[in-house]
Amino acid sequence: MYKYSVILGNLGNTCDRFCKGYKDNPSTEEMLAEAVKIPHVEGIELVGTWDIRPDNVKDMKRRMQDYGKTCVSIIPDVFTDKVYGKGTITNNDPAIRRKALDYLRKIGEIALEMDCKLVNMWMAQDGYDYLLSTDYDQKRDWLCEGTAALAKEFPTLKFALEYKPKEPRNFSFHARMADTLLAAQETGCDNVGICIDTGHSFYAGENTAEAVVLAKRAGNKLFHMHFNDNHGCWDDDMMVASVHSTVYIDLLFQLKKTGYQGWLSMDQYPYREHATDAIGESVLWVRRFEEIVEHNFTEIENLIRKDDAVETSRFMRKALFGK
Repeated sequence: MYKYSVILGNLGNTCDRFCKGYKDNPSTEEMLAEAVKIPHVEGIELVGTWDIRPDNVKDMKRRMQDYGKTCVSIIPDVFTDKVYGKGTITNNDPAIRRKALDYLRKIGEIALEMDCKLVNMWMAQDGYDYLLSTDYDQKRDWLCEGTAALAKEFPTLKFALEYKPKEPRNFSFHARMADTLLAAQETGCDNVGICIDTGHSFYAGENTAEAVVLAKRAGNKLFHMHFNDNHGCWDDDMMVASVHSTVYIDLLFQLKKTGYQGWLSMDQYPYREHATDAIGESVLWVRRFEEIVEHNFTEIENLIRKDDAVETSRFMRKALFGK
């Protein structure tokens, strides 16, 4: 079985364009105390500035050790600061590009101090909204240069580029597996790879299982996984299996077949649901899908070779419902 983790901020306040908060805003320490109660969760992802900063690294490291949990990744907060409204390392302003890179370096240093092996980079503000307003080629050069500089400065860390088609920008430079793989490969750094967020992949119109295969073919570039669900048109960050089922079995089959060795991390936004309960449900669903793959791996391989959709349907019905 894989190891499971959760993004700590998923247990905090939730807001949207219309409501500034559906819940009270707990402290980092309170969220951590709740996160460790979720069954099967062995690791925690921390968001830079929100959860982890230079001034609280020692305290957070001690708390994680006391709870017996692993710091799975640090996610730099390059998406909530208005100074990055028109980009971080792709910003037209060289001073802002330097500021962003300096911040990312601090996150790298924090990761090393936390004995964390992965920095998960969701570069949400690096994109554009309007046509005829962006030098696509130049900005991709800056994206490559900034990422490569960071990866070379911290050769013992892995940097996972998390892609998403849009939001908060209308177009993201890291939008889908293929273009994000290209961005990773252009750095020339072996420690730059990909994070797949299932929900991002769903509404990118991808088959997430095939995206796993693309990352494998590109040289084992899949570094990290985020799990959630949605209706296919927005990043709803819902509980796993609230909409999809077969796609997760296909995905977990390909993760096993391609030899993925990373964590399965829950990334949800339970607006109105009890956070630990909702995240716990996702963990249990993924584990059940994982068990189906483990117990039926050879049969699934044979089904794929047959290329018979009816046979596959029969298998899924029996796997999920026993008849």
